[in-house]
Amino acid sequence: MITVTGATGQLGRLTIAALLQRGVPAAEIVAGVRNVERGAELAALGVQVRHADYDRPETLAEAFAGSDRLLLISGSEVGKRVAQHANAVAAAKAAGVRLLAYTSILNADTSGVGLAEEHRATEALVRDSGLPFVLLRNGWYLENYTANLAPALQHGAILGSANDGRVAAATRADYAAAAAAVLTGDGHDNKVYELGGDQPFTMAELAAEVTRQSSVTVVYRDLPPAEYAAALAAAGLPEPVAAMLADSDQGVARGELNTDRRDLRTLIGRPTTTLGEAIGAALPA
Repeated sequence: MITVTGATGQLGRLTIAALLQRGVPAAEIVAGVRNVERGAELAALGVQVRHADYDRPETLAEAFAGSDRLLLISGSEVGKRVAQHANAVAAAKAAGVRLLAYTSILNADTSGVGLAEEHRATEALVRDSGLPFVLLRNGWYLENYTANLAPALQHGAILGSANDGRVAAATRADYAAAAAAVLTGDGHDNKVYELGGDQPFTMAELAAEVTRQSSVTVVYRDLPPAEYAAALAAAGLPEPVAAMLADSDQGVARGELNTDRRDLRTLIGRPTTTLGEAIGAALPA
């Protein structure tokens, strides 16, 4: 039995799809979800949908029962994740899970990005559990840059604080395929995978590729972190989110969201999705 937590999230759904593509019978997949009603589409595929709320350990015990391999997708509530993940790790150990995979962040052990702190703490919990584990240190999603290109096309600019740092981004589907490969394969016990795209790029190169494919001139404007956070807040983002994004861009500038390892390509058995392909898929036809 393979269990995927956070299964109604974007990465969770894609991971379950990748497991099915690999031939895992739907009845042998458990989708752990906070809201069972949102799992109706997964249930329609024959997947077992079980209530799994990181804040309610009793639901995790039931959700993980009988699981051989478990993918712990990191929670979305920054500031609460260590306690939530501790509940999940304890439940996995109690259930006798034979492989615990966790979606961490690229270069988690050395990164100065604020988001890395909770991932480092969770990685320690996973290691200390005594369970065989895999740390899937996911880099940035290409969708972070391609999901909302309309403002860039409207204003002719992409804003940021990444300077000329390179980011090894890949699509959620790439990371999901890697997770599925680990959950269905052998020889991954106690491995740490640094996962990133084959072709790292700068924000200036992102702007140039948007320009090339859209025929609208788009430039990259590098701002001091405080100005970038203020611009994001002015655009409607909550101030903590704006600050987090500005901090993450500083991580890009320092090279902390880049990697020259090809672990992702190796796990999925193909080249990772390129920036050009992702932009092409995101732009209006």
